[in-house]
Amino acid sequence: MIVNAYYQGDMPLKKNSDTLLLLIINIFCLFLAAKLQRNSAIAMSAAKDCVATLIDDFQKRRPLRAGSLIITIYGDSIVPRGGTVWLGSLSKLVEPIGINERLVRTSVYRLTHETWLKGEKVGRRSYYRLSGPGRRRFEQAFKRVYHGAQPSWSGQWTLAFLTQLPPEKRQQIRDELEWLGFGSFSQGVLAHPVLSRAETMVALQELNAADDTIVMQTQTMEPMTSKPMRQQVRESWNLDELAELYHRFLTKFRPLWNALNTDNDLSQEESFIARTLLIHEYRKVQLRDPLLPDELLPTSWEGRYAHQLCRNLYRLLYQRTEIWLNKHLETAEGPLPAPGPAFYQRFGGLE
Repeated sequence: MIVNAYYQGDMPLKKNSDTLLLLIINIFCLFLAAKLQRNSAIAMSAAKDCVATLIDDFQKRRPLRAGSLIITIYGDSIVPRGGTVWLGSLSKLVEPIGINERLVRTSVYRLTHETWLKGEKVGRRSYYRLSGPGRRRFEQAFKRVYHGAQPSWSGQWTLAFLTQLPPEKRQQIRDELEWLGFGSFSQGVLAHPVLSRAETMVALQELNAADDTIVMQTQTMEPMTSKPMRQQVRESWNLDELAELYHRFLTKFRPLWNALNTDNDLSQEESFIARTLLIHEYRKVQLRDPLLPDELLPTSWEGRYAHQLCRNLYRLLYQRTEIWLNKHLETAEGPLPAPGPAFYQRFGGLE
């Protein structure tokens, strides 16, 4: 019976064995090809899966801060192209991220009331741009996001003594100076390693506090970064908490970097979404970062790695994003103009 199973008519046993072996090899090759194709499909969808996860994470947040995301889009995508956009095209742009037209209109109304945006009617359409105060706030916040290499530190410190301010105003000035990157060295004494005395005085004059604040600038000290100084910096700027925020950013976006390096198959729309959420999350951490000189930071500083990751991802995503913006954002005159030269200098240069 066994012999008969390997015969077909008068075909010899050896020839049937060879045929069976070839059949087995062919089946194995087909199986291997299918497996490779399946693995390739998984790899190709990895970047898309990462973008879907980022969208899902954003939508799960409560409250859903649509206004903050719209400011990110203005700063990252609209301001480099003139700064004005039709509200309808903005609504369509953010719909895939989970923000509907009604929420866009509500958020834009609030941003206008808070003097971030200014609206203009042309026929039945509404167009919005950053207001004067909104543009100043934008420039202060976003230049931190796209900064290139930090210059070497001079070793000087600017000290601000708030002890002579009226008690009811002291906390307000402290908050404003900390937003500019000052850290608390002791009660009533704030310090900044980069901002000059002249720049600090300008800020205090805008706050009507220059006459009641003592501002000094130290000379360069040697060594500039002693052990006690590093410990003081760690405590004054709460670097441990900041490091944890940067660690979360790295955990969220490293999978996308790994996937794009395997195969960048994102569409133009997906590239826009990924770039927008990348800058949105990075901007939130940057607002808490005083951007201290490297000489004062730990050797393995998470903020340094986060900046490199954000820069590298941005360079991978920006071209397809710009094509998508060309197609879908409108002004009263038509499509948005092309980005100016300053756009291509982000992160020390995009090319």
